[in-house]
Amino acid sequence: MEEGIKLRIESALDTIRPYLEADGGNVKIVDLTEDMVLLLELTGTCSSCPMSTMTLKAGVEEAVKKAIPEITKVEAINVPVTE
Repeated sequence: MEEGIKLRIESALDTIRPYLEADGGNVKIVDLTEDMVLLLELTGTCSSCPMSTMTLKAGVEEAVKKAIPEITKVEAINVPVTE
């Protein structure tokens, strides 16, 4: 992953980290695919919280896509996907 985009992603994640940390959770970058899908790992309480899918979509994905519009999707590698 290019260092410049990684820094932009980290910066976007830093805007929502205080909210995740307040509930005992966090998020870390796993990879950015060639088709611009950001893969994250939810850590701490976020990894087992029943609201984690909503947190991912409404909070994390929104913050990242707002800061880096070229990212098409954000997925957590350790959260079951429910569409």
